[in-house]
Amino acid sequence: MKLKISKSEAEKRINEFFKDIKNKTPKEIKKIKRIAMAKKIPLKEKRKLFCKKCLMPYTGKEKVRINNKTKNITCRNCKYIARWSLKN
Repeated sequence: MKLKISKSEAEKRINEFFKDIKNKTPKEIKKIKRIAMAKKIPLKEKRKLFCKKCLMPYTGKEKVRINNKTKNITCRNCKYIARWSLKN
């Protein structure tokens, strides 16, 4: 049986989850992403706290490079390079 929750309850769960992201597993991150997508809640800046490919949370030991208005973060787990544009 599926658990039905309201949009405001889902937002509370998501915000609570991302307060302690460093101790989470990829399976837990996938579950929270599914809740956000189902309730159409944008993660915005929270998406930058974990790898897009393997869903491992960034711990602060990843390789970070800044080139020409672009921030490149290399995941330690899967070596995926996430590229984020920097605003002026």
